[in-house]
Amino acid sequence: MKKVLIMFLAVCMLLSVASCSININLDFDINKKSEGVMTYAQYEAAALDSTVTIETYVQATQSWWKDENKTIGSITCYTCDGEGAYFLYNMPCDEATAKKLVPGTKIRVTGIKSEWSGEVEVTFDADATNVFEILSDMTYVAEPVEISAAQLASADLIKKQNQLASISNLTVVASNEEGAAFLYKWDGSGSHDANSDLYFKVQDENGNEYTFLVESYLCDNTTAVYKAVEELQVGQKINLVGFLYWYNGVQLHTVEVTTVK
Repeated sequence: MKKVLIMFLAVCMLLSVASCSININLDFDINKKSEGVMTYAQYEAAALDSTVTIETYVQATQSWWKDENKTIGSITCYTCDGEGAYFLYNMPCDEATAKKLVPGTKIRVTGIKSEWSGEVEVTFDADATNVFEILSDMTYVAEPVEISAAQLASADLIKKQNQLASISNLTVVASNEEGAAFLYKWDGSGSHDANSDLYFKVQDENGNEYTFLVESYLCDNTTAVYKAVEELQVGQKINLVGFLYWYNGVQLHTVEVTTVK
């Protein structure tokens, strides 16, 4: 009788877990928005310099920093939902809260839809506070979208702006007249010890060239991707993963480099 009771209880527990799993899966809608919050389509259609309120999931952050003349610091976030991506530039945030913005964290944000050199982003007034709230109902980390050579060269690529992307079969080309495979800072005036951004050029299979970078506030000189770019050689075939940032054209903020064997 005791064995029968134990088996009965075990079956009940399994059914309970299965039921919970089903409910969680049915309720998990990464694009569901609270009242008064924009869908990605509404955000996309909103006028520049207008106030926007969005709900989105943190995918990565740059280093938190604080100006000595301000009472609160700021952090720049790469975020997305299931329909599009949002770049939150210098979002007011204290250091303790910044540490909670790990990949997958859902936040509600109110800011200003802005544009700079083609990059559409959410910015904030200099004296703004309490511009975002961490939500705890669910988490989401996106898989990279695959970008072909044809898509990379297409004007439509901007519709995927700020999304995490993977780009394959690129060839490293010289970044300057001296034949360097990469540069510390855009003009080569930086250094490893200064934790400078790394700029490098690649060519796709159709001969189109692009300048991409490792943004050192996102991936600093201690990271694997920083080291990988420092080891690049002209003519090498590589695959990349990064965020589709825009600066007068696509400028991948690279987070992963792998060589093609």
